[in-house]
Parts: sequence; C-alpha cells; structure tokens
Amino acid sequence: MREKLTLGIESSCDETSAAVLRGGRELLANVISTQIPVHQKFGGVVPEIASRKHIVNIMPVIDEAVRQAGVTLADIDQVAVTYGPGLVGALLVGVSAAKGLAFALGKPLIGVNHLEGHIFANFLSETSLEPPFMALVVSGGHTALVDVRGYNSFHLMGQTRDDAAGEAFDKIARVMGLPYPGGPRIDALAKEGQPSIDFPEALVGKGNYEFSFSGLKSAVLNYINSEKMKGHELNKPDIAASFQRAVIDVLVGKAFEAVKEAGRDTLVLAGGVAANSGLEARLRAEAARQHVQFHYPNKILCTDNAAMIACRGYYQAEVGRYSDLYLNAVPGLDLVEV
Repeated sequence: MREKLTLGIESSCDETSAAVLRGGRELLANVISTQIPVHQKFGGVVPEIASRKHIVNIMPVIDEAVRQAGVTLADIDQVAVTYGPGLVGALLVGVSAAKGLAFALGKPLIGVNHLEGHIFANFLSETSLEPPFMALVVSGGHTALVDVRGYNSFHLMGQTRDDAAGEAFDKIARVMGLPYPGGPRIDALAKEGQPSIDFPEALVGKGNYEFSFSGLKSAVLNYINSEKMKGHELNKPDIAASFQRAVIDVLVGKAFEAVKEAGRDTLVLAGGVAANSGLEARLRAEAARQHVQFHYPNKILCTDNAAMIACRGYYQAEVGRYSDLYLNAVPGLDLVEV
C-alpha cells in the first residue's frame, strides 16, 4: 500500500506556498513565492496588497509544486491548508483554493493551525524526532511554549500577553531605519555591537511561562528618542545587541525552565525567529550545558511554508481530524489544548 500524498497550502501572511509530502516526512516539493520586495517600500506587510498577490500566485504555485513532485493533482490523497491564525484576507485565498481543489478532486480537506505547523517543521528537518518534547515557537505573530506530548496531543505552557518577539524585532528595526524585514537586520547588526545597554526583561519570575515584549519595545524607543534629543549619534550595533540580548535571555530562560518542569529531554525551536543566529547559538549552548537534545528546522522551513502544513495535516488525518467544506479562515485562532 503506497503512502498518502498530502498537498499543503500556506497563505497566512506574505508567502504563498504549496508543498507535496509523501507519508509524514518525505518532502517531494516545497514551493514558496515571497512578497518581501512588494512590501519593503511600506516598511511592513500591507494586508490588502498581500491578499491580492496571493490571488495571483496561488494556482501557479500549486501547479509548480505538483510538477516538481512528479505527480498530478489526481494523485493527491488529501489537501491540508492553513486556516489561522494570520491575516484574514490572505488566509481566505488559501482556504478557498484548498476547498475548491478538495471538492473538485473528491479528496478530504484538513484545516491546519499555523502554530502547530511551525512545530511540525522539525519533523521534516530531523526525521528521527519523536514526541514528547518541548517546543519554543517564536515568530512574527506568536511567542509560545508548547509541551508536545504526542503527534496530536499538546499542552500550552504559556504565550505572549502582547507583542510577539518577531513583531518587536521588526518594530525596533523600523525605528532604527533598517529595511523590512527587520529581524535579520537586527541579528546581523548585533554581531557588530556590544550588549552594553540594560533594557528591561518582563515576567521573569520562576514558574511564569508567559511572555511580554511591549515594555522592552517601549524602553528601546525611549532610549533612542532620548539619545536623539541629546544630540548623540546612535550606536546602532550596541542598541541591536542589547535589545537582542534582552529578548534572548527571556526566551532561553523560560524555555529550559519549561523543559525541566515538564520532565522533557528534548527542546525544539520553531517559527520565523528560529532563523535568528543569536537565539539558535544560545539555545544550543544551554542545551549542551544541561544535557538536553536540541533541534531546529533548516532556514527555509523556519519561515512560513506549506511543507510544515502538509506534515501537520498528515498527522491530523491519521487520527481522522478532517474538516468539512464549511471551513473558514480564523485570523485569531489560538493553539487549542488537544
């Protein structure tokens, strides 16, 4: 009996992506069309423009993924799609395309939570990885600690109360005059500076697994404005290094405390900010010190992509968690305890 082919579709923000997965872990194709050049002139993603670009890109991207996989749409066994969280207009494009294909092909439809997808990207990068493990999800819209107890069993340890870490990176980068996307620019600039400025770290009490980055963001903005009012030239590398250290200190501290609390021996990193070299290095060093296994996806699977959605969809289908054709976009979708 041949393994199932899952078509994954992702359109939650500014990447239009389609992927074909054989079984749970064999990736046959992963096509991503990014809109970064389109949104750079605005300093961030413009939702209406993103939606319109998705409409233009969605079918060519799906066609290319199927072509690269060496299969046809008729060979596809099931269709998995991100239905939240994300930008509502962008999500609707992917959901509508997936529903249309599932109906036309007579194939099952699987609605996937984008956050769960990020976690499952690790299964594609590390094929020997098995639950249980602790997941630190850090992206532009989300920061969360998730105890992954099984392929379809999760416990949310804590999440951000306000800004996500990735959002804070982009906002600080914009204030510093760095081009969009700001996160990689801050990471690169931090390597040239010293973390000599003390910025605040919130919710650092023991046993607290929630995050807050709005206060840190305000502190950095106040520092920058104060320096400008004094007529001082901004030391951007030092500001970047100090800001990044404050974010990473909190993420690393809470992640390993959660690993210990849950009794896990493995930590995985997921989400777009997983591509941050400073965060990856600190987590890797601390994991070695505490004798914890550490995994994170390769960079193409850190950012938004359909491969992770196909992977999550496959494991949902294994336990019969399908969606009907009334599936709708849910922009504020939470990570629900399963």
